[in-house]
Order: sequence, then C-alpha cells, then structure tokens
Amino acid sequence: MEDFQQINDLLTDSSFFYTIAIGMDRKYTYVSNNYNRNFDQSNGSLLGKEFSVTLHPDDIHICAEVGAQCFEHPGKLFPATLRKHNGLGGFVVTQWEMKAYYDSADQPAGIFCIGYNITEYVDTRTKLDDANQEIDIKNDKLSEIGFIQSHVIRKPLANIMGLASVLDPKDMDENHRAVVEKLVASAKELDMMIKEISSKTG
Repeated sequence: MEDFQQINDLLTDSSFFYTIAIGMDRKYTYVSNNYNRNFDQSNGSLLGKEFSVTLHPDDIHICAEVGAQCFEHPGKLFPATLRKHNGLGGFVVTQWEMKAYYDSADQPAGIFCIGYNITEYVDTRTKLDDANQEIDIKNDKLSEIGFIQSHVIRKPLANIMGLASVLDPKDMDENHRAVVEKLVASAKELDMMIKEISSKTG
C-alpha cells in the first residue's frame, strides 16, 4: 500500500483526479478530498461507507467484474467507466483505472482506484455522433436529389429537346418560330442548370 499512499499524498488536493481505496468488505478505506467533495451526499465523509452509495445501480456489477480481474491479474491496471450521483438527481460519467493491493502478509486487501470526470467528453462525443448521423442523412438525401435530377428529370427534358429539334422552322410563321426557339433555348438552359446542380450533389 506504500506506493498507493505516495499517489494519495500527491493527488489528495487534486481538482481533476479522484483517488479511492475499497477494502475487501466493500467499504471505502480511503477517499481523496476531491472525490469526497464531489460525491458525498451527507456533507460528511464517505470513508467507511459502502462503495456503492455513489454509484448508478446499473454500474455496480462493473465494479465487481473489474475487481475480480484485478485479483486474477495482480499488478495490472484495469479500466472502468462508471456513472456517479451528482447530488442533483442526475449522474456524471467517470473513467477509472483499478488495481488490487495486498497487505504485509501478501493477502488481498482491496482495490485502489484513480479516476476523473469525463462527462463533458461523453456529452461532446454524443453531440458529435448525432451531428455526423444528421450529416449522413442529409448526404443521402442530396445523393437521392442528385439521382432524380440527373436521371428522372433529364429523361422528359431530353424528350422535349428532341421534339423541339424535329420541328421545321421553315413551315412556321414568325410567331411560331419564335416560340420554338425560346422552347429550345429554355430547354438547353434547364439542362445546363440540372448538370450544374447534379455535379454538386453527385
């Protein structure tokens, strides 16, 4: 436990990291000031209390699983992401690394944990994932619009252009000839616009 005591001494007043130790009786044997300040709901100390009082009920099994891994592999650190009561009826998300520690007789004595708050990171990641999903949906819609423009709309437009081109202006009076010319010019202009839009949505 000497190594852990040195870490505790170093981080006891940290504003970012939490350090705790949990005994084999599942009770806190050490809590840093920052941990106690953030998660003790009784305005006293968490020292000596059941470790689960700070946890989201659905996350208690994670501690049991990771704790078992720590004792199966002494000397190794194991990660855990846990939700903790924030004192306002909600939860913050915390990231931890845990390691088993042993007494002077080399018998299991508990689990030492160092952690920090990752709520802001998780919230930002969720917003980013939502934004990426929205972008994917909009890209799919743009691709669909591009397909409609380049295939569905262009077919009847090509038909109009084809029909206009077979009309012989020699057999028309000046008014009808002007109408056909405007029809062909408008069809070509529309065709160019569709090509330009399709190049941006394709």
